[in-house]
Amino acid sequence: MSKNIKITRGFDIRLVGEPEKIINNSGQSKTYALKPTDFFGVVPKLMVKQGDEVKAGSPLFYDKKRPNIIFTSPVSGIVSEIVRGEKRKLLEIRITADSEIQYEKFEIPQKLERQQIVELLLKSGLWAFIRQRPYGIIADPDDVPRDIFISAFDSNPLGPDNDLIVHGQGELFQFGLDLIKQLTPGKLHLSIRGDEKPSGVFRNAKNVEIHTFSGPHPAGNVGVQIHHIAPICKGEVVWTLTPQDVLTIAKFFKTGTVDYTRVVAVGGSGIQSPKHFRTIAGVSMAALLENNLKNDREYRIISGSVLTGTKVDKNGYLGFYDYQVSVIPEGGQPEFLGWLLPGFNKFSLSGLFPSKLLPSRKYDLDTSMHGEERPFVVSGQYEKVFPFDIYPVQLLKAILVEDLELMEKLGIYEVVPEDFALCEVICTSKINSQEIVKKGIELAIKEL
Repeated sequence: MSKNIKITRGFDIRLVGEPEKIINNSGQSKTYALKPTDFFGVVPKLMVKQGDEVKAGSPLFYDKKRPNIIFTSPVSGIVSEIVRGEKRKLLEIRITADSEIQYEKFEIPQKLERQQIVELLLKSGLWAFIRQRPYGIIADPDDVPRDIFISAFDSNPLGPDNDLIVHGQGELFQFGLDLIKQLTPGKLHLSIRGDEKPSGVFRNAKNVEIHTFSGPHPAGNVGVQIHHIAPICKGEVVWTLTPQDVLTIAKFFKTGTVDYTRVVAVGGSGIQSPKHFRTIAGVSMAALLENNLKNDREYRIISGSVLTGTKVDKNGYLGFYDYQVSVIPEGGQPEFLGWLLPGFNKFSLSGLFPSKLLPSRKYDLDTSMHGEERPFVVSGQYEKVFPFDIYPVQLLKAILVEDLELMEKLGIYEVVPEDFALCEVICTSKINSQEIVKKGIELAIKEL
């Protein structure tokens, strides 16, 4: 039986530059890159060298710890550069794309058993889309998940509109759901917006358990949804996917080719014409933002959300798991007599400024932190925006002292860094909570 769940703890940060509900097809690039650093916990081993010719779906590298998990090229062309960092850490595999993409061809049986689906996903590189909880890492193909969860909406600031993206693709989406359902003996959960009318593609989905969520961000985070639908206990594993991952997997099993095409929301006050772009995973920012960047100020380009994304420069590339690009002003500029001004244009969650009286107002926020890191202040701030029945500050402190037993008791299995993003925004002490959670997960994987 489905649930209707209202999230009361959280906050919507309304930013200027929300992407229009339009999909532009011009987001193509001459070069693309796959970044091993996008895959948490993966130790990459190269399978190509500079100058090699590849097709879309050709293997580029695999995980040394789990060699059956491979990562494949998003386009066809020439491996033009292999970028390494300190201690020869593999950072990027760049590919100069053909003018017309050539695809590796995979043979798809007419009738598919579970093991065949797993093997084909591994062989094609699409297994990387399936992530597990606990830990938020790529799922272990030897596991059988208790359930699988898909969040049909993104509540991040300037996030993509999944209703727009799946429009007209109901049959393909259902085909993908039917395939994914075979991967678990448990339930396939699909969470949709409860305070808006979501796309019929989601509302009419079959062979899934549909849940409605209403309330502010992070209502769209799949971790929040898992916590309120069926929390993870010690020893259990669940898997997660996004709607666009489902479409990509469905296209693969329909055509036998790996098509990494995706729709990316490009927004923020630094964008002239914020909208959605149809492009390919690993697209270069230079091509995606061409003739669309403002030059009146210095702007930061973020692959992903302003809350959880990664800063990249104009010559950088889109992250593998990113479905949005955010461009906001760089901060750090002094504000003359700023402390004397009433603050009608200043964002405030606490009610410090009069802008709190205008809840629907949109803000042109920059990257300034307005403070520096200090010891924890026990103020109850985190609990206002953290919709888990978990003590967030206590969990962070348990991670800092590396108390694994206490981390378990306080719920380390249920969270990933993105669940702490709002805590980081409102933190008086400017504690980098997401980084602490990431280190806690690394410690848990290593020791538990």
